[in-house]
Amino acid sequence: MVKYSTTQLNTIFSALSDPTRRAIVENLVKGESSVTELAKPFDMSLPAISKHLRILENAGLLVRHKVGRVHHLRLNAQPLSDALRWMEYYHQFWESRFDELEHQLTKSRK
Repeated sequence: MVKYSTTQLNTIFSALSDPTRRAIVENLVKGESSVTELAKPFDMSLPAISKHLRILENAGLLVRHKVGRVHHLRLNAQPLSDALRWMEYYHQFWESRFDELEHQLTKSRK
């Protein structure tokens, strides 16, 4: 199994646990956006959106660059890929356990 930092995974999953942050990630899948553009669909203040963005940034999910006064953000998919590999490992682990359980149950019925 590939080793992952528990802290890193906790940060990624925590960042994605909030529906507003998941919606921001979904919007960024379409491409780079300014903070103002990202804030438009939400009924909350710019400082509140900025808090969400900082959490996503701290998890490594966003990359920010500034042009003049405008902050542009783009998605960094690498942390999502790392989390997915971690989940796939446990998916395969549990699938094999369920297959073995099914085999044992079938065997015991005969």
